Amino acid sequence: MKFTKQIKPEFVDSRGGITKLLDDGKTNIKSILLITSKTGSIRSNHYHKKDAHYIYMISGAMEYFEKPVKGNTKTKKVVVNAGDMVYTPPMAIHTSRFTKNSVFMAFSIKSRNQKAYEKDTIRVPCLIK
Repeated sequence: MKFTKQIKPEFVDSRGGITKLLDDGKTNIKSILLITSKTGSIRSNHYHKKDAHYIYMISGAMEYFEKPVKGNTKTKKVVVNAGDMVYTPPMAIHTSRFTKNSVFMAFSIKSRNQKAYEKDTIRVPCLIK
């Protein structure tokens, strides 16, 4: 799991600031989603065969759970607050539980047209026990 806490602006002047969320020189983003979630909502409970995505929390908070599809690895959990970003690689089961009303952006490396998304997404039981 790749988790970045409290991403800060790189540049600030009297006009405002510029915050670089992603600039690794290799990730090609094909889809950007703006998603809202209400307190107590649970999302995901799936993995992607080929897709990967970054989730940047604009406001609110969630508990994010992840574990690889293969292996006996324990489920990892992080709390994602406003200003944090978490990366989900392919073949990683993930679940999100929102502890506050939230607004976040998901940056995906594959197209999110419904047909392609469903072909790549495998639904699984919830990681939250």
